[in-house]
Amino acid sequence: MRSAILKTALCAALAGALLAPPAQAAAPPATFPLPAGFQPEGIEIGPGPHAYFGSRATGDIYRADLRTGQGKIISKGPGTQSLGLKSDDRGRLFVAGGNAGDARVIDLRTGAVIRSYQLATGTAFVNDVLLFRDAAWITDSANPVLYKLPLGRHGGLPREAVTIPLTGAIQFATGTNANGIAPTPDHRNLLVVQSNTGKLFKADPRSGVTTEVDLGGESLANGDGLLLRGRTLYVVQNRLNTVAVVRMSADGSSGRVVDRLTDDRFDVPTTVAAFGGRLYLPNARFTTPPAPDTAYDVVSVKARR
Repeated sequence: MRSAILKTALCAALAGALLAPPAQAAAPPATFPLPAGFQPEGIEIGPGPHAYFGSRATGDIYRADLRTGQGKIISKGPGTQSLGLKSDDRGRLFVAGGNAGDARVIDLRTGAVIRSYQLATGTAFVNDVLLFRDAAWITDSANPVLYKLPLGRHGGLPREAVTIPLTGAIQFATGTNANGIAPTPDHRNLLVVQSNTGKLFKADPRSGVTTEVDLGGESLANGDGLLLRGRTLYVVQNRLNTVAVVRMSADGSSGRVVDRLTDDRFDVPTTVAAFGGRLYLPNARFTTPPAPDTAYDVVSVKARR
């Protein structure tokens, strides 16, 4: 009798466990801090649920776990800027060096610099990075060129960069020119936003010849980071605290602004990356004078297509 009672109780407990709803994992934070005084600009997400941020102040690279918002510095900077970032499946992070006129490739496991490239001398603002067609493509907001780092077999890094002049429709002027870079939806050409004019251009990666993308009269003024998902192009308009959502044609020759995302937490976001159906943006706070104790954070919003 005793064993029968115990058996019945055990069966009931097992049935209850099977019928009980699964434990809910804690929701990832919608906002999380970066180190005080960090002055973020670029963001890259992956591999895994990890986001990487570069410092305009020191060039440090900070890694945060998107599940908790916690993180740490994984690579000490050279004292110059780290702006646009892109990671590859070989555990490397490609970093645009801003007004230092350079680019670096960092080992994400050790934080060590694998290779550095001096892309320009004199006035330069090496701004954003894209991995596209077995090469890293890098914009310069002060000079009408693209820098290309051709990747060899098994992702081998080149000894030096190739400079490709930007010609055609784009005309550089005073202020921040070529900024964010992304592929066209058909992955045949490049898209580059010009911050000071609010124009978007399609660039031939072989020749550097550009044509203006027809946006139906819409402006992308203060356009900064770009993110393409399918045929949806997200354009961060930094000082406008807005993300324009642009529905692109397959060849990238035209686009239609279908939405503009805003959020009370935006404080001059600069770049954007996606994970788990959400967009993540670091607040650069350009309108706040930077100090060692200035607070910086990252905010996320739901992605829209």
